[in-house]
Amino acid sequence: MKSNTPKAEFPIIFSPENPNMAVMQMPPRLSVIEAVVFKTSYHQLLDETVQPHEIILDFNQTKFIDSSGVGALVNNLKSTNQQGKKLILQNVRPPVMAVLSMTGLNQVLTIECAPTVPETASKNSTVSRPPETHPSLRCGVKRFVDIVGSLVGLAITGILFVPIAIAIKLTSRGPIFFGQTRCGWMGRRFTIWKFRSMCNNAEALKSQVKNQVSGAFFKNEDDFRITPVGRFLRRTSLDELPQFWNVLKGDMSLVGTRPPTPNEVEIYEVPEWQRLNVKPGMTGEWQVYGRSQVRDFEDVIRLDLRYQENWSLMYDFKLIVQTILILFRKNSGAY
Repeated sequence: MKSNTPKAEFPIIFSPENPNMAVMQMPPRLSVIEAVVFKTSYHQLLDETVQPHEIILDFNQTKFIDSSGVGALVNNLKSTNQQGKKLILQNVRPPVMAVLSMTGLNQVLTIECAPTVPETASKNSTVSRPPETHPSLRCGVKRFVDIVGSLVGLAITGILFVPIAIAIKLTSRGPIFFGQTRCGWMGRRFTIWKFRSMCNNAEALKSQVKNQVSGAFFKNEDDFRITPVGRFLRRTSLDELPQFWNVLKGDMSLVGTRPPTPNEVEIYEVPEWQRLNVKPGMTGEWQVYGRSQVRDFEDVIRLDLRYQENWSLMYDFKLIVQTILILFRKNSGAY
């Protein structure tokens, strides 16, 4: 076998016996820097004059992968499928397998585990926990605060439930709660819950609403789908009270990054996946320093990454206090 590329980070080997197959060696870590190079190297391979029909990614050395690595894998899989080629992951070890299982990628990727890993590793994530991509994920105190805060929040939600439910039912047809699929830590999908603030067929009418912001998220200040009661709920953030259930379950945190929709994540560039290295939060930098005034996706990324860089328990408490103060302001900026 002979090497076909000088790149040390992702050496590619072609077999003389099977020139239609290429093996790409993956590095020990696959975080944002490596993930960007991985995507570039992989696309260069797909653009070769003599293109392989089968590409094997050898994960034998890889023990760490974060959300950027997941994003690069997703992007490369799409490109491979578009060209009618086959992508196979070989020698996948427990930490990486746990990430692929958690995110559901084990259902769409062809995966061959390392010989020392039991066969059941490809079907569940019990063999190993996913790697911790940020210090906040290892913090037991943060999780304790989330549990206590969510229980208090759910108690408040229970008190306000009856008047809010009556107002929603009297002014529009449809359910009291609205559930929507969002992407959490590492891109894992979960259902986020809110009090319904839009008409019942809002999703079907979305194409009729102009997006007033740029990039991979959606906002419109005069969205006709929002009901009068819904506008009040949004302005006061009462529509978000059911998310305390998401926090209690562990899908979210009281403080974190903004939880994106799958459609938003679908168009992310590899570095933008970094914002999924922490759990999404009910509040965060975007609520305190941006709220609905943020109209550029680059600003969302900047705020989310700044939170990750500045994170500490005291910083979380600071953002919680600032969020509460903002909610009592007139014209807080939410819509």
